Amino acid sequence: MSRTVNCALLKKEAEGLDYAPYPGELGQRIYDSISKEAWQRWVAHQTMLINENRLTPVEPEARKFLETEMEKFLFGEGSAVPKQYVPPSN
Repeated sequence: MSRTVNCALLKKEAEGLDYAPYPGELGQRIYDSISKEAWQRWVAHQTMLINENRLTPVEPEARKFLETEMEKFLFGEGSAVPKQYVPPSN
């Protein structure tokens, strides 16, 4: 039986994550209040940020930027899209 959480991003009950996807207190907060669907939305947004900003995730500055954007995306006012970003046309 899967666990459910009251998802902070989706504002509804949804299937919870199987494990904390990030270390530390933030990871526990994500595990407790972010759904699988919301986490997948963040992963897609994070990929766009990495690509558009040409980030190298192993660099401390890039990691700090991504962590800040993750908190804003999941729990805050949302993470901004880079000015130069053009969504793919399907």
